[in-house]
Amino acid sequence: MMKRILAAAFVAGVLSATAQAQNADHIATVQSGKSCAACNLFQADLSYRDADHINLASARLRQANLSLATYDDVVFAKSNLSIANLFGARFNRCDFKDADLTDAIAVGTYFGSSDLSGATLAGLNLSGADLTIARGLTQTQLNSACGDTSTKLPKGQTIPSCK
Repeated sequence: MMKRILAAAFVAGVLSATAQAQNADHIATVQSGKSCAACNLFQADLSYRDADHINLASARLRQANLSLATYDDVVFAKSNLSIANLFGARFNRCDFKDADLTDAIAVGTYFGSSDLSGATLAGLNLSGADLTIARGLTQTQLNSACGDTSTKLPKGQTIPSCK
């Protein structure tokens, strides 16, 4: 009986791990500059890419690398960008409404006119980032993130220092 239980637990674990693995077709779609809403882009390498007017709403971009990329008018609403590398990326007029950016790295990232309404920024490193004209950004969100003296924020807002 115990062997059956252990075997069932093992199979369930393998199946759930497979369901969470990255999807090469989804990644290739986005790498070619096409929309892929609700796609599994776990750990995708999307660095050094330029994309505009694509839809990545509700996509799983956890641990993805978007460093040094330029995204114009891209929808990231409700996407999971936790632990993602956004180093030096440019997000012009992007939609991050209700996105999860928990523990992501956005050092030197530009969020020009991007909408961050309802986005989770817990642990997000915004050192050297430019959020001067970002929209929907609240002090409560910033209080859960961190930055440094070179982080540019909308007038009247502050951010705790990264440790």
